[in-house]
Amino acid sequence: MARIAVIGAGMGAMAAAARLAVAGHRVAVFERGATHGGAVRRWERGGFAFDSGPGLLHLPAVYRDLFLKTGREPLESCIELSQVDPASRHVFPDGTAVSLPNASRAGVLTALDEALGAGSGERWSALVGRAREAWDATRRPLLEEPLWQDWRVLGRDPYPAVRRRGLFGRGKGPTTATLAEVARRELADPRLIALLESHALAYGFDPRSAPASAVVLPYMEQTFGSWYPRGGMRALADALYERCLARKVEFSFGAAVTGIVEKDGRASGVELADGRVSEAEFVVAGVDPAQLVELCRGREPWGADDVRPGPDDRATARLTVCLALRGARPADAVHRTVVHAADRTAELAGVFGDGPGLRTPCDRPTVTVLRPDDPASRPDDAHEAVTLTATVAPHSPVDWRDGEAVAAGAERMTESAEAAVPGLRERVLWREVLPPADDALVTGPALAGREGRFLRPGNRTRIPGLYAVGGWSHPGGGPAHAGMSGAIVAGLIVNGDDWHGST
Repeated sequence: MARIAVIGAGMGAMAAAARLAVAGHRVAVFERGATHGGAVRRWERGGFAFDSGPGLLHLPAVYRDLFLKTGREPLESCIELSQVDPASRHVFPDGTAVSLPNASRAGVLTALDEALGAGSGERWSALVGRAREAWDATRRPLLEEPLWQDWRVLGRDPYPAVRRRGLFGRGKGPTTATLAEVARRELADPRLIALLESHALAYGFDPRSAPASAVVLPYMEQTFGSWYPRGGMRALADALYERCLARKVEFSFGAAVTGIVEKDGRASGVELADGRVSEAEFVVAGVDPAQLVELCRGREPWGADDVRPGPDDRATARLTVCLALRGARPADAVHRTVVHAADRTAELAGVFGDGPGLRTPCDRPTVTVLRPDDPASRPDDAHEAVTLTATVAPHSPVDWRDGEAVAAGAERMTESAEAAVPGLRERVLWREVLPPADDALVTGPALAGREGRFLRPGNRTRIPGLYAVGGWSHPGGGPAHAGMSGAIVAGLIVNGDDWHGST
């Protein structure tokens, strides 16, 4: 039995902790904050409750597997999990709208044809079919296995984009195109293009630079469905925390780690802010790469031949607006509505920048409106809790510490949200704006292609006994991918660094 120190209590870190504890190890988690869950947060006031991080779960099999393998109670015995149907409603700038059924390729095809015109569904379905080929080619190396030592193989985009051959023929082959280029070439309709690119934007990716393989994002959602836990996504974090406690994982909150201790060239514990040292045979770090370098006291955890952490200017954040509404939630209300930006080009420039120029805020960004039919989110059935989110640049050009700037952003989002909630302004009891937090930047999943620029640093580091876990490391961000990160790290520690993944 080894003693293992885990830095951070995010979803990936707790997933690793639970699996390692079941394997017989003594696991201690040190979290500098006051609670668990990382970016999976919940904000409450006056009987209203709002998810201030991810709002839905995709790939629920990740957590079903985790709960089955860490105890006798399956996931659905710990939380009430239900499919969201329709999965989403999309409102486009020209006024057209479409509701997409959950986990139904045929249903999505029909809905798009009826709302956007004949042929729309077939074009979308064909793209999703090619996305399946990209998914099949990368599912194991990007979800179930440690990052390959020869990771440059994954720099080749697996998306088999249709392209012309000669003057008359058409053929398939891997592409070097960006997601935006694929969208223009294969979808044509600006509404379908907006639909595709909104999936990338939600994960913090710029479709103008993201690889074509990002088509796996809508494929995952459409194939495996969108799920909501009663009590919000925070209920999933709470259930995972309780599972860790049941497996005798030790948690210390308000316990900031200031350094990783080494002995004989190997990680041998962690040093805490109060001067204590907790010895360990393995250290699992659920922190961002820059912080991990600091904890290693300048020693690089990844070598020159490894995937290097991406530049900070790729990061995005979420602006969240919590709305407490008077009046009952209508029976026909849709759980999730995406109100698309009137000017997508301006939006992308505002979030990611436009060439060498400064980012310019977009007046009407894409807004995701969440209206869960969940009694746990409201004080009674005569009220409703609605959450608005928009992807924004984390620091510039808007200073999110500026109250006026935050209020102006929230006002623009509320205006857009009226397309999803008629009469919204008249129903607002109060509004709370949650500006982007530096420790809750959006991190998307790892993607193949673009010479590996969208991969994440591997879970193994160059320091023996030190492993990286969570959204900043392989296989990337989002609750499901963080859960897989925990599974990979636990597999490496239990089975050794030559372990190649689950079969």
